[in-house]
Amino acid sequence: MLARWLQRQWFEQRRLTPALWLLLPLAGLYGMLSWVNRRLALPRRLPVPVIVVGNLIVGGAGKTPLTLWLAEQLTMRGWRPGIISRGYGRRGDGVMGVRPDALPNEVGDEPLLLARRSGIPVWVGRRRAEAGAALLDAHPEVNVLLCDDGLQHYGLARDIELVVFDARGAGNGWRLPVGPLREPLRRLATVDAVVGNDFTGALPVTVPRFPMLLKPGHFYRLDDPMQTCSVDSLRGRGRLYALAGIGNPERFFQTLGSLGLSCENHPFPDHHAYSLGDLTFAGDGILLMTEKDAVKCAGLTVGETWVLPVEAELSPALIDLILEKLRGRQAA
Repeated sequence: MLARWLQRQWFEQRRLTPALWLLLPLAGLYGMLSWVNRRLALPRRLPVPVIVVGNLIVGGAGKTPLTLWLAEQLTMRGWRPGIISRGYGRRGDGVMGVRPDALPNEVGDEPLLLARRSGIPVWVGRRRAEAGAALLDAHPEVNVLLCDDGLQHYGLARDIELVVFDARGAGNGWRLPVGPLREPLRRLATVDAVVGNDFTGALPVTVPRFPMLLKPGHFYRLDDPMQTCSVDSLRGRGRLYALAGIGNPERFFQTLGSLGLSCENHPFPDHHAYSLGDLTFAGDGILLMTEKDAVKCAGLTVGETWVLPVEAELSPALIDLILEKLRGRQAA
């Protein structure tokens, strides 16, 4: 409830409410601690280039589909990428590889989805540099690393930084907890590119910007992924329910609406650990969910449930920019 209230204050009000004014001292403290953390960090340089995909805002904005797109594009061009991530929400902080049959509470929901979708090595660890080193030891063929959600993890040296914004933009523009920003917007002056997932707003600095479109695929059944269905086959089949526990659940609900599906929407917090009790509302109908939610709902008896995958579409100019920087690193 508190998280949802803060989201409304940050992204809907667009200005400081009286309640947020009371949080200003905490924002100052957060900013000071962030500054100290960055100043004291001792970045570890790994033997291969590192591409960081991250956010300035708290929560998701489309990092996972962008990471999958980058992995595919790099592979198509002869590179052998691997992925490292913290594994938010899992038990423990240690370093480990992510098997496609792992449990989400062991490795995290997003790394598990990345491992299943990409087919390339994925390792997790609170210290990303250690996770990267372990991945390279286990997979010496890997010659470039993608770090999912590592923009503020300054213990890992990086060669390229990409920042993702979605339609919510920077909200009210304030630092946590008064606003959604992990770092000030001036941080964008030091990144290599901004990727806009349905974001067309203004930014205070000039950096290369690339639009990203998330294209829906075919629904597949939660308990039988080989079984797929079209949007047309879901219309008129009874009551539809939609579930989303991502950074911006409204984005998923809007996607379903754009497909002509009228659903009763049920948002959950990002990285929510589902139980059967969370899904009882769908007992008399058909449940639709994201792939990120699906990795945590597998095995739950929820009746007829369909999962909607999405694919990122971006301009080839982005991968061209990245390859140019990677070649510069090799030349150096």
